[in-house]
Amino acid sequence: MTERRSQSRTRRTLFERESELVAVDEALDRLTATGPDAGGGLLALSGPAGLGKTTLLAEVRRRALARDCTLLAARGGEQEQAQPFHVARQLIQPRLAGRPEAELREVLGGWYDIVGPALGLLAPGPGAPPDPQGLRDGLDWILTQLTVQRPPVVLVLDDAHWGDPESLGWLAAFAPRAEHLALLLVVAYRPDELPAHAEAFRTLPGRAGQRPLSLAPLSEAAVSTLVRESVGAHAEEAFCREAWAVTTGNPFEAVELAARVRAKGVEPVEASAPLLRDLAAAQRGSGLVARLHGLGPSTVRFAWACAVLGTDIPQRIAARVAGLGTEEAADATARLRDARILSAPAEDPRPDAAPGAYGGAGRGEADRAGLEFVHPLLATRIYRAIPDALRVALHGKAAAAVLDAGLGAPAAARHLLETHPESDPWVVRTLREAAAENLRAGAPEAARRQLDRALQEPPDFGERAAVLYELGCASLLTEPANTVNHLRAALAEPFDDPALRQGIVIRLAQVLAHSDHLAEASALLAREIPHTADARARLRLQSEQFMWDAFDAAEPDSPARSRRLAKLADRLGGRDLTERYVIGLRSWDACLRGEPVETVLHHAGRVLDEPFSWAYADRGFEVPVLAAMVHMYADRPGRAEELFDAGTAEFEREGWRGAHLSFAYSLRAYIRYRRGRLSDAEELARAGLRLAERVGRRTPVHWYAIAILVTTLLARGRTDEAWELAGEHGYGEPFPAAVVFPDSQTVYAELLLARGETKAAVAALEAVDRRLTPRGIQNPAWCPWRLHLARAVAPDDPAGARALAEEAVRRARAFGAPSAIGQALRVAAEVAEGPQERTALLREAVALLSRSPAGYELARALAALGEALGDPGLLTRALVTSRECGADALAATTAERLRELGAPLPGATAREDRPAPEELAAGAAAVRGDAAPGPALSALCRKLGTDLSGLPDALAPFARSAT
Repeated sequence: MTERRSQSRTRRTLFERESELVAVDEALDRLTATGPDAGGGLLALSGPAGLGKTTLLAEVRRRALARDCTLLAARGGEQEQAQPFHVARQLIQPRLAGRPEAELREVLGGWYDIVGPALGLLAPGPGAPPDPQGLRDGLDWILTQLTVQRPPVVLVLDDAHWGDPESLGWLAAFAPRAEHLALLLVVAYRPDELPAHAEAFRTLPGRAGQRPLSLAPLSEAAVSTLVRESVGAHAEEAFCREAWAVTTGNPFEAVELAARVRAKGVEPVEASAPLLRDLAAAQRGSGLVARLHGLGPSTVRFAWACAVLGTDIPQRIAARVAGLGTEEAADATARLRDARILSAPAEDPRPDAAPGAYGGAGRGEADRAGLEFVHPLLATRIYRAIPDALRVALHGKAAAAVLDAGLGAPAAARHLLETHPESDPWVVRTLREAAAENLRAGAPEAARRQLDRALQEPPDFGERAAVLYELGCASLLTEPANTVNHLRAALAEPFDDPALRQGIVIRLAQVLAHSDHLAEASALLAREIPHTADARARLRLQSEQFMWDAFDAAEPDSPARSRRLAKLADRLGGRDLTERYVIGLRSWDACLRGEPVETVLHHAGRVLDEPFSWAYADRGFEVPVLAAMVHMYADRPGRAEELFDAGTAEFEREGWRGAHLSFAYSLRAYIRYRRGRLSDAEELARAGLRLAERVGRRTPVHWYAIAILVTTLLARGRTDEAWELAGEHGYGEPFPAAVVFPDSQTVYAELLLARGETKAAVAALEAVDRRLTPRGIQNPAWCPWRLHLARAVAPDDPAGARALAEEAVRRARAFGAPSAIGQALRVAAEVAEGPQERTALLREAVALLSRSPAGYELARALAALGEALGDPGLLTRALVTSRECGADALAATTAERLRELGAPLPGATAREDRPAPEELAAGAAAVRGDAAPGPALSALCRKLGTDLSGLPDALAPFARSAT
């Protein structure tokens, strides 16, 4: 970063900044120390313009280099705020630019395609862009790796108030982590101009001294010393006092005033003191403008061009914008430097120079560096003095100049944002190109601004729908309500492009569905399908409608839709992605309705015969998730986990680390819960919740995360903690309209039941009945509301409870998954009329669950049967199984019952996930039909995540490894 001219090429004395320098030294000492007290942090410097923040940062850099610190430096620019990742590129690009692609790929690993475009290391590629959170995670990783590889690191950011939102949001979120790294962030900003997304710089507590360090104006004594150092020790007291008064102690104003006194040959005596006010005014407002105009018309135009271009200004581009030749531009540069408006070339203390706003070399190398103003105050004052119409025209010329210089549409777009609409197709085209590049690079907000401006141009009559569609895609993550408006406006435009129309309809339906307006999404698609001539396009729209209808809990005629879906899916062969999506929806629908598990798995198998990506650019991830989840409900959770592991890896490779990754973690947690691996489930659910919090509360992904974590905590016996979690996150009425897993209202009713709030639980479960039964969603494996309701009404209506449980058992048997039947039998036993019936039901439940992957349900059934029979052997098995599951409360009550019976407690053992040889042997025998179920086979089913019918496929990898 170029030192401003006011600092000269030699280091000036820092007046009255002793306390700030002490804080700097303390922070650097801590950074470079060893032992427990070592560490980084945040050091913020706050003050109005001209108070010496940049001079102080230059001293920070000098002292950091003297301690052999790695230095990363950047500066925000008033004209560059709309240029995404401007600051991030300055910080990181010098460490990575110029390396061959193979080396960059090795250094960045899986982050190469995600962060490379944002940092200007490669052009954005095709496919879906990373979400903003994924991009931030990638930048976090790179900065962390730089710190780990080249410690200690000092990161210096000047004029942070002018940083681009993408970079500032990232650094502000990263700042708390600095204390745990050998990284010191030193940030300077004007307090009245710091944007909201950078508030962490103002409020973050830390160890590196008081935050922020607010710079104060210089005292009269300091200004007097400064003046005498500049003009001579003979400067009279009254002259110096007036210099302090007219500059109000502002260091930049004082330095510039002293320089003008020296340049004008003013005697520093009391009689000359009245001249100081006019000399000081020459650096401000109309005085600066008048001084600039005194340098000649060509110099004025050149200064205006520089003010429009911002920082690190290439002289050749400034010359073109100003309409000057090469020699005229050189003369104008010299005159502006002599007038102390542009800075002289300066040495940069960093070993690596940062790239400028226009992609040039770093600001430190005089022969290649761009031009800079002596101080941003001068650039701002000159920019604001340009006549309005001329300023707009200069931005237009700047856009053309930077584009012709090969600097790309995004560099031109920031200038076009400042121009007036003129129905220019070139402007629309450039803004669309810039928006597409920024969107693929992970800067949707920048793309949104550019497309919004393109609409104002406006585009040609036939192009408007495409621009509105692109604008809707850009605002999808940040402004869903506006996205709906943009896409509806696009559909209302007259245009003749069937592919564009289909894209608009599908995206609009997606946004409506994700905003919990599922019925509107379905109605939109229903209106469009009859008017779609192409059969494949029509099938694609039908698949989208089937999907959103499947999630809509208020769908008016769900059984009819199921019949249409079954008829369509049964005649499709899965020849393309759309057909496979329809078949996947058929599998899910069959699961919800409780059709035989063989039917469910048959259709899921048709989908998964070929690779089935979770990250197609133009499709949602819902159907791949459904195809995985049906395996969990069909007692194949091991296969479900395999699919989720692959899908999660895809999300991470694509940089989809917001809602997508949160869904993946939360649903993986639910699969672990269903397998009875409760400690794993809790860990994954909390990870999913942390990711969901970054997306936003009361979003669909937030509901998933809370519901699954509450379910897991209840299984572990931590009811109070689950209740506190629900209250903290507002988990309660009204619930989303979507049919999800698990059903949110049912989970809430289970929580109420665990707290003893039976009346409220019954009301919630009856509401679930009214919502699901008319739709034909009757599978207790998916939603066991009848079982919860049976337990809730049993004290007051035992016959009604038994009827509910019997109906749940009947439907579970129709579905055929052993875990679902076993769970229903256990609850039926709980509400059964007599001990004999209860024992018979529990024996069958244990037998079925012993050959299922549902460890937690097995532990509950074993404990219930052991309690009913007073059998220490069964209770011991229940205790061992509940410990393996992490069902702490169940383990504690079972252990207490064993003590009451005088039976010894088994020793605690670590859970072993890999099957033992005897377990594999039992599985092989079961596949051959040579052995009856036993403890070894039961353990194998839980470890492999399958029931007996899935053992052949689950054992195949072990057979291959053995050969």
